[in-house]
Amino acid sequence: MKLHLIAIGGSAMHNLALALYHKGFQVSGSDDAIFEPSKSRLEAFGLLPQQMGWFPEKIHKHLDAIILGMHARIDNPELIKAQELKIPIYSYPEYIYNQSTDKKRVVIGGSHGKTSITAMILHVLHHCNMDCDYMVGAKLDGFDTMVRLTAEAPVIVLEGDEYLSSPIDRRPKFHWYKPHIAILSGIAWDHINVFPTFENYVNQFRIFKNDVEDVLFYCDDDKVLTDLCQEDSTCRSESYSVPNHCVEDGVTYLIDGESKYRLEIFGEHNLQNLNAALLVCQELGIQKSDFYKAISLFKGASKRLELVKRVESSVVYKDFAHSPSKLKATSSAMKKQYSNRTLVACMELHTFSSLNKDFLKEYLGAMDTPDIAVVYFSKAAIAHKKLEDISEEQVYQAFGRQDLRVFTESEDLQKFLKSLEWKNRNLLLMTSGNFDGIDFNCLAEDLLES
Repeated sequence: MKLHLIAIGGSAMHNLALALYHKGFQVSGSDDAIFEPSKSRLEAFGLLPQQMGWFPEKIHKHLDAIILGMHARIDNPELIKAQELKIPIYSYPEYIYNQSTDKKRVVIGGSHGKTSITAMILHVLHHCNMDCDYMVGAKLDGFDTMVRLTAEAPVIVLEGDEYLSSPIDRRPKFHWYKPHIAILSGIAWDHINVFPTFENYVNQFRIFKNDVEDVLFYCDDDKVLTDLCQEDSTCRSESYSVPNHCVEDGVTYLIDGESKYRLEIFGEHNLQNLNAALLVCQELGIQKSDFYKAISLFKGASKRLELVKRVESSVVYKDFAHSPSKLKATSSAMKKQYSNRTLVACMELHTFSSLNKDFLKEYLGAMDTPDIAVVYFSKAAIAHKKLEDISEEQVYQAFGRQDLRVFTESEDLQKFLKSLEWKNRNLLLMTSGNFDGIDFNCLAEDLLES
């Protein structure tokens, strides 16, 4: 197979390119900018384009297919050339489905927890030597790539994102996967640039649910989700919640009858995720005792409550959280795990939804749990996304917390953090970005060594 990937440098796209290369396919690609780690990883296997940009001459009739990434535009010259030559054009979720039609498909959907649940399942299957293909949205310990596609694996585990498939395919990605086994972790309105109303957003999950062939597991702590999953369906439905556990000296233990398992992860949202992963693994034939032994070694997915630095009386964690529900869950997890310490939490308004002035009201109460709460946003990010400007006062009012601190300059935020005493204080950094260039490792060293 000869394949060409338009916008090969994206997180999912470059991993798909590597997976197809390892499968033995002939892979080429283009992009107008490729950053690390994509650049080095593509270069290591000879897949990095020699020049940045779009080159219609790369598109020829001998190609078997084009895979189109979301970063490309509908007027992309390579895309236009492929359309003229009538070469089959796929989005990456469509192509992954195309490569997995003879496999048992496990799909993890929901507004939050997708990456963590997928990572937990893959960790356990790997630990139990069960062969599987996969697609996951974060780098995992023990896995070379974030995508694996083989001819042999009987099962594929897919993180089911509800965002759009490609510039010319406006369906949510997870509508492509047609799962045999599925999880829905929760529904919290996101991507308002694509799903302008909450009802429209919920309906995407309804469409997904109605495509499940065998069994759907869902979190019963979410009323909207529970109501949705209790609608008539052809598949079996089963709910899950937080398992029995305890926290002792800053460590969470899972309790199963007379057995007690020390966990590396913590937080009720992660324990919900763990229970979801357990149900899937049992459905795939893994024994509960084997699951618990494996999951006790799981340290989490990249950027999902990931430890940055620990000293005797303080820790620094980073998390991908940016939506209101994620901020609440992650802050609560930190506060309960370290109940005797002050929690300083900083979140960055960075996504299209979070920087939209009409969406800001959804953040009311989202930062109430931390002892010291900080919100950061960049005027440049707003301009880049071509959104209407928002003010510090609008952000302050939206969160509804009188002692909230709002920063718009990265240097000012760092000065504030460095002015604090860090003994018996923890720092939680929540963002899908990096607060305009902050090196989290260096910041943690400065704060906890001072």
